[in-house]
Amino acid sequence: MSVYLDYNASAPINSKVLDYMVEIYKTSYGNADSRTHNYGNSARNIVEQARGKVAHILGINKDEVFFTSGATESNNIVLQGLKSYAEKSNKKHIITTAIEHKAVLETAKYLRTEGFEVDFVSPDRSGRISVKTVIDLLRDDTLIVSIQHVNNETGIIQPVQEIGDFLSDKEVFFHVDATQSFGKLVPELKSLKYNMLSMSAHKIGGPQGVGALILKKKRYHLPPVKGIMYGGQQEHGIRPGTIPVALTAGCGCACEIAEQSYEENREKLKNLKAIVFGILEKSGIEYRFNGDQHFCVSSTVNVCFPGVMSEALMIATKQYCGISNGSACTSSSYAPSYVLSAMGIPNSDIECSVRISWGPETIPEEVEESLRSLTEVAKQIKG
Repeated sequence: MSVYLDYNASAPINSKVLDYMVEIYKTSYGNADSRTHNYGNSARNIVEQARGKVAHILGINKDEVFFTSGATESNNIVLQGLKSYAEKSNKKHIITTAIEHKAVLETAKYLRTEGFEVDFVSPDRSGRISVKTVIDLLRDDTLIVSIQHVNNETGIIQPVQEIGDFLSDKEVFFHVDATQSFGKLVPELKSLKYNMLSMSAHKIGGPQGVGALILKKKRYHLPPVKGIMYGGQQEHGIRPGTIPVALTAGCGCACEIAEQSYEENREKLKNLKAIVFGILEKSGIEYRFNGDQHFCVSSTVNVCFPGVMSEALMIATKQYCGISNGSACTSSSYAPSYVLSAMGIPNSDIECSVRISWGPETIPEEVEESLRSLTEVAKQIKG
């Protein structure tokens, strides 16, 4: 039986989350914005409980949490939603990185066509960007710095703590895409200084199709982000549209479970990574990691098997494991990974690189068996 090892794309939904959502679908079918009957009140209470759970895991206030369809929408709202403020303040310079998720990269490229200037910072071979480079790029007209906390392809943790500390007293907004770190690096996010943050529930055992945008208040005021769609005043106009009660409830439940179990999960993930390292070391096949593992989360490796084409390897090992060769939003493309390219890795190595990612539910014995099979197949492909 194949073992699922593509958690960075999407994690399996937690059974407790699913049961909770099913019950809500059956019993709480009101619209959370209906204020004339108990059905609406019940739905609204469920949504607000979920909002509180998202807030609690981050150590913030409930009124700083805005539900969206996920991190892609949240990222778009952050960047596009600042357009009006940028034009009024004449601050139209954006700093981000060349290894961001496409939701940030493509939005930033679009804003270039709207008269914004964008600097894309590339990392070195470690997979990390330089704090000094980001700071040196700051200008009087810099609007926002947008940095991904953990890269979705390599698992490398970016120096958002240092950047956030530096920007905390500056008139520059700091946005963190926490899609891959939310619910996993819990203390780190609680202590992080930022203005906006994006997350998706399905990365932590919640349902697909829901996430949140965090807008932190400063001097009692929210950042001047405006909604990018027109409709009702749901989520205070930041995200109009009927709130999906069961999905938000599932998001909140996943946050609650993650907060309760992150320390235990962290140990499980570390043990699983040690197993992965051990299998690779004993396999006898040539390999090298993409990105400095000292700065990598315990749930991911991006590994190159020189001479073994990743497409061939993934197809030949489908019966053993489900892995990928990049972000889920780009893995259907045969173009080389833009993340690995930005790190300065040659195309010949990129074409031989795969991403393996797991979760706390992953069974160690199954990982051992599947990765042993993978390395044996890799040897056969290489010949």
